[in-house]
Amino acid sequence: MIHGHVTAWALALILFFVAIFLNKGGKAKGFKIVQMILRVLYLLIIGTGIGMLIKTGLDTQHILKAAAGLWIVGLFEMILGRVANNRRTSVFWIQFVVAWVLVLYLGFHVLHIYDI
Repeated sequence: MIHGHVTAWALALILFFVAIFLNKGGKAKGFKIVQMILRVLYLLIIGTGIGMLIKTGLDTQHILKAAAGLWIVGLFEMILGRVANNRRTSVFWIQFVVAWVLVLYLGFHVLHIYDI
């Protein structure tokens, strides 16, 4: 389950930046297609995350990591929505970096994610 989760996150991150570059390049149709694929990946990410959360237990650290992961998914959507409408995204990018650092720290240093 961990491999599916990490793979879905990696694909989502790649497609997120592809969508941003498509929008910047004026390719609205391609942007919408990639955005829809991303939304399907969100479901896969959330599903595998819930599965791992149930498997590992519902302690505070795991719930914090899950909340940070959901925060990142929300930021994906907020950034893409604002980019599509040509609005400022600087505050969301700062949150994005903070959330990624938090998730990676919790996942690899605190929770030892590959021990699952």
